[in-house]
Amino acid sequence: MILTLEERREIEKYYIDYPEIPYISNNRNANIWLEEVKLSKAKLVPRRNMERTKEGLLAGDIILLWRINFGTFTTESIKPSMYPKYFEYSYGINAPKNLEILIKENYVVLDSFLESLEHTTTTLLKKLLKDKKILGISKMKKEDVHIAIKENYSEEELSKLLEVRGYSLTQKGVLALENNKEIIDRHPKKKF
Repeated sequence: MILTLEERREIEKYYIDYPEIPYISNNRNANIWLEEVKLSKAKLVPRRNMERTKEGLLAGDIILLWRINFGTFTTESIKPSMYPKYFEYSYGINAPKNLEILIKENYVVLDSFLESLEHTTTTLLKKLLKDKKILGISKMKKEDVHIAIKENYSEEELSKLLEVRGYSLTQKGVLALENNKEIIDRHPKKKF
């Protein structure tokens, strides 16, 4: 379902006094959302999430940096359809687009294939070593496999053989995260 111009305008009326209008996906079911908002304003993106930090970022950008900082954010694990809905519904951002902006603004970098080996199975990496006729592969531990790959493959070679790359924060990204701990503290965390 694609939002009509009328539905989009109706939704935007709720955000008229916000510093910025939150991102609203064209796939949002406007009728259901509008009914929910009429019952409870809790369905609105909180106003404070649409206020810029001193770095010029939104709260959703800070949460995106926080998620990337875990070291599990990859080109495979986070495809546009796989981002948690809270980026749109609670933080008012288009996470895939905002990730592109964070990369462009030097808060995040896309790691090289050599830097992303931890995101590829050891079995596949051992196969690549076997293809190069490296000896002693069966006794290698994960760390040894990574070292052998780095010694025997170039970035260019791996770019033709692997698909998954990780993301990392730059120093600028780490600093933005440190400067905005209150945003992370407000974010609901899973209890383990």
